[in-house]
Amino acid sequence: MKVLAIDTPTLGDRSYLVHDGATAFVVDPQRDIDRILRLAATEGVAIRHVFETHIHNDYVTGGLALARVTRAAYHVNADDPVTFERSAVRDGDVITVGDDLWVRVIATPGHTFTHLSYALEAGGATVAVFTGGSLLFGSVGRPDLLGPAHTGDLVHRQFHSAHRLAGELPDTAEVYPTHGFGSFCSATQSDATASTIGAEKLVNPALTRAEADFVDELLAGLDVWPAYYAQMGAANSAGPEAPDLSAPQLAGAEQIRKRLADGEWVVDLRNRVAFAAGHLAGTLNFGIDGSFATYLGWLIPWGTPLTLLAETPEQVRLAQRELVRIGIDRPAAHATAAPSDWAGDQDLASYPRATFADLAQVRHHRPVVVLDVRRDLEHAAAHLDGVTHIPLHELLSRLGDLPDGELWVHCAVGYRAAIAASLLAAAGRHVVAVDDDFAAAGPAGLPVSTVERGR
Repeated sequence: MKVLAIDTPTLGDRSYLVHDGATAFVVDPQRDIDRILRLAATEGVAIRHVFETHIHNDYVTGGLALARVTRAAYHVNADDPVTFERSAVRDGDVITVGDDLWVRVIATPGHTFTHLSYALEAGGATVAVFTGGSLLFGSVGRPDLLGPAHTGDLVHRQFHSAHRLAGELPDTAEVYPTHGFGSFCSATQSDATASTIGAEKLVNPALTRAEADFVDELLAGLDVWPAYYAQMGAANSAGPEAPDLSAPQLAGAEQIRKRLADGEWVVDLRNRVAFAAGHLAGTLNFGIDGSFATYLGWLIPWGTPLTLLAETPEQVRLAQRELVRIGIDRPAAHATAAPSDWAGDQDLASYPRATFADLAQVRHHRPVVVLDVRRDLEHAAAHLDGVTHIPLHELLSRLGDLPDGELWVHCAVGYRAAIAASLLAAAGRHVVAVDDDFAAAGPAGLPVSTVERGR
């Protein structure tokens, strides 16, 4: 038996292909199923079953499309209100997936009300469990994505689901979660790459804390999640088709300028250094070298036409693949070349980049506005004294809250600051992007307030 992980690091998730040398099943496939089909072909196995642990909140599933193209059974909780045909499963069901492989369905509500885990049994023993958004490495899936009215109920269910898995499965069973590798679906993050039920009993707060302590600690640590999550449940319940990854319409300089004038989003995929040095005025910088889809999906008004600008066709293809995973299927247009080609007869715009040491020096000579675009919990843990704090996901709706003057914008490492700088520059502000690690702020001589210092 082989368990092969298909990672999607930009969203912080894993899908799994499991096979016995001939027959395979897949758990929680991402939208771009060509990756899974290639892996199955390389392994020389036929996919006969596809399992969903839950109706996903952070990505559009490829489960239905994969099941259709492979003619596999598509296993989804019987209680999920989907609009497509599926092989409905419930707690306690056992599905034969190979000559000596069975999958047992275990109800593990908490991340959602209808969440399921799948225990893999081989040779008369339970050897693994696919836990989706239930029991993660050193954590659990967050219980608040269905809204505050359900959070209190779901967090307690999550605790009891973790204990059910720990109580029913052997310590040697491998744990294979879908979330927890950077996904906002995880309550906290872990650096672990593998685990077992026995290991989780020693480190997972759901299994080492009293229920009341677990609930209080988990809820206190929850931060905001991306706005596009609100679109994922409905898309997954409707049964997404396979994505169209063909190239969008090619746009010239005149069309790009018209799309900007019409209020559409024109996104430059180049890295933040290149963008700051020269870009078409009004374009926005979401570098394909970072968490592109997460932050673009978080900020763009849903349904806004989108044009992609890139140095190479490969960058456009990669961006499309990232976007279909969150339900942005067809960009309106694209262009690949140099910024001067996109600008036509217009001059390129630019803005400076700086370090925290530069900011410390500037503050000695003239007043500047320092804007921190990190999330609330990051800012609360440690922040520069005297800054304006507006999380990146709130920036577009709060441009009027910004003080007048020269804006120096920072985040934790520079990627979000670059996005914010491009938004501010497009809005006509004089901006400097601090492209530096926040850990360098204190050593640079900037006063930093922290929780530990009680300030």
